[in-house]
Amino acid sequence: MAELLVWPALLAYGEAAVAYAGNVRNPGLYGRIATWGVRLGWLAQTALLVFQATGAHGFPWSTWAGSLNLFVWLVVGAYLIWGCSPRYRLLGLGVMPLAAALLAVSYAAGGTTETGGAAWGDVLLVLHIALVLISFAGFTVAGGLAALELWQERVLKTHPAGLLRLRVPSLVALDRLTVTTVAVSLAALTAGIVPGLARLPERGLDVLIAGTVVLWALGASVLYLRVRAGRRELAAVLALGGVGAVIVLQVGLLFAHVT
Repeated sequence: MAELLVWPALLAYGEAAVAYAGNVRNPGLYGRIATWGVRLGWLAQTALLVFQATGAHGFPWSTWAGSLNLFVWLVVGAYLIWGCSPRYRLLGLGVMPLAAALLAVSYAAGGTTETGGAAWGDVLLVLHIALVLISFAGFTVAGGLAALELWQERVLKTHPAGLLRLRVPSLVALDRLTVTTVAVSLAALTAGIVPGLARLPERGLDVLIAGTVVLWALGASVLYLRVRAGRRELAAVLALGGVGAVIVLQVGLLFAHVT
């Protein structure tokens, strides 16, 4: 059953990635095709997650591969909130190739078919994993928004030919949305750290905990620089750096589960 759900999601995400690339040269039709690919792929992956949850003996996303599956779903879901709007389709050019690639990695590693994992009764662990992955997804999308903001600011200074045919949000709208996304992600990460601290005595400090603290500090710095200091460009650069921190943490999770 999982095979019947993961392949439609993979194909739809891949189709959306290709269509978003075509949308750069031919805005309109390709953008609408990409949008439907995102929606259909996310619905297929949602069905996959429901199938995993109902058939598992525990929380099926506590392993590295399983958490990667859930992470992709959260990233695409966050993008779907407003990303299918014509003005944000350029962001899909970065989000959807990443989503397709990571879902393929999760599938290859067994994250879409696992039926075991942490016990549902381990509420602290389930909350910790869910909230941290939500924050990871949020920081990833915020980084994409920051990249789009920095790119657009540079484009506006050089005025290249053909810019006007690309529908993009204003810098003010991008800045506001980036800050909001970082704020929500930081709140989720903070809430996820709390149950993680309850498990600290049995686990002890490690590189993953240190990396999570670094990510929290990056998010807090973005909010401070933008809201209190008015340093919009530097805040955008740090928000983009949050994506790098998320990647490092995901790789760290892989080694933590292997070793």
